[in-house]
Amino acid sequence: MTYMEKPLSGRVLLDDTVPLTAVIEASQNAQSHTEYIIRVQRGVSAENSWQVIRRYSDFDLLNNSLMVCGISLLLPPKKLIGNMDRDFIAEQRGLQAYLDSVTQHPLLSSSLPVKKFLDPNSYSANYTEIALQQVSMFFRSDLKWEVLEPLRDLGWRIRKKYFLVKNKEQPKERYLLSWVDLGPHMFLSDKDLQSAMKWLTSITVPYLCPLLFSSVSESSAMLIRPFSETGSLRDHICKVKPKECYLKKYCNPKKREGLPLQDIKKYGRQILEGLKVLHEAGLFYGHLHASNVIVDGDVCRLVDVENGLLGVPSFLRPAFTQHRKINTMESVDVFSFGVLLYEMTYGRPADSVPVNHYPAAPSAAVAVSVLQSILSAEACKGTMPTVAELLQTPFFRDVHLQPSEKPIKISNRLKEALKAARQSNERRLQEEQKAFTKHRRLTRAQSHHCSDEERKRRKILARKKSRRSACDTEEDVSIRNNKLFHLLSGSGASSPPTCPSSPTPSSTTGEGAQSDPPPAPPLVSSPDGVAGSRSALLSSIQTFRKGKLKKTETTDRSNPVI
Repeated sequence: MTYMEKPLSGRVLLDDTVPLTAVIEASQNAQSHTEYIIRVQRGVSAENSWQVIRRYSDFDLLNNSLMVCGISLLLPPKKLIGNMDRDFIAEQRGLQAYLDSVTQHPLLSSSLPVKKFLDPNSYSANYTEIALQQVSMFFRSDLKWEVLEPLRDLGWRIRKKYFLVKNKEQPKERYLLSWVDLGPHMFLSDKDLQSAMKWLTSITVPYLCPLLFSSVSESSAMLIRPFSETGSLRDHICKVKPKECYLKKYCNPKKREGLPLQDIKKYGRQILEGLKVLHEAGLFYGHLHASNVIVDGDVCRLVDVENGLLGVPSFLRPAFTQHRKINTMESVDVFSFGVLLYEMTYGRPADSVPVNHYPAAPSAAVAVSVLQSILSAEACKGTMPTVAELLQTPFFRDVHLQPSEKPIKISNRLKEALKAARQSNERRLQEEQKAFTKHRRLTRAQSHHCSDEERKRRKILARKKSRRSACDTEEDVSIRNNKLFHLLSGSGASSPPTCPSSPTPSSTTGEGAQSDPPPAPPLVSSPDGVAGSRSALLSSIQTFRKGKLKKTETTDRSNPVI
């Protein structure tokens, strides 16, 4: 049984590109040292969070492992005092600022030391040792290959390891062997994946880096392709050596600069031609960036075109997940091309997308129109240009290339399988974009609710409501007093009953004479002036206002005098 026939554990379902956020919630003293309780969250869901406990020495070890990047991360000095001291509080705030600077950096946040620090349960394995074991087992069954050296930290992907190998039949040639875990975005069946990888090793396209050998198991894949001594396009931009650690090469390069205008146009046209070939064959890419473009003389070639088939997450996935209109694999490739074109023009990636300002640069005046068609706010919210439309722009149309060969052939069955896998990838991407949009709206609402202007507005509304309720209370008291006045005036203040009237005397002056009306009954006065007192009481109740009361001071004289 060969290496790739051996059954292995299931593939990895964790997306390493989902950003982690960390907040120091509290601290506690334990055995003469201070421990910090950190709440870590993956992605936008608060349910996907956990706590880790770290000491200051853990922060110090993390900082030492990241010093290779050449960035000053400003870890605060340790304070040997109690946790209620002001200096200790300042230290805790400094540690939080340190965590923010690390988790918000695109390269540092994806590095293995940071992942282990924040999520030790998911990143406790020794991936280099696992890769060495798997490669050694494979070479036992194929004796023509020999490992020359492991290339440690050549790329940013945690679950992918590189080795420099040679073919014993061609001892002077050097090849790059990569071992990678299958990712969470793989939607091909095992049979279709085997067919797709076999098809990739059989095609020859000028602007795609050839894949010489591939072997896929249940959980991982091993690939062999030519090793480029000149390095990637990002190595050319940053002017670094290809074999160095990626954190040292790319985090803070000292000599990086944009490419000449002719190289930007030529390389850009070649990259677009490579994307065109992939799209016409129905193969989705989604992994275009400067490190996945190999420069071989005057020719650029796309590398790792199998990443989409293997289901590994894209380096730019956190960026295009924020834009709901970038929801197809072709639009993802166009967006990635815009980011790459910006880096070729200015020598560094864009700080954020959409890009609203384009600095002055020797090649920027001509390239800005193409950049705006991809990276502007209107493009990200609207419709991205297609690869064919970009090839027809004057910026790339004037570049003359050798006529390409005939389109690559692919079986109908494999093409249908790739189409179904692409659609599944797009549905998953759209679900992530919906979740991110919902989270962003909620965050904006919470930020607006806690803003100073909103707090002042709520205070003003509360004061107006309080005044209105006070006025309503006074009106209610006045209405009740009026009702009470009418009730009392209709019962206790009514006139006393009159005596029964005597019969009318008969007329003595004639038939038409009328008698005088009977005299009015005598008024009965209330004894002791009770009616006047009641009227005064009702009048005072009716005119009562709570606001007219005066404050009084009470002197307590209940204590005995000694």
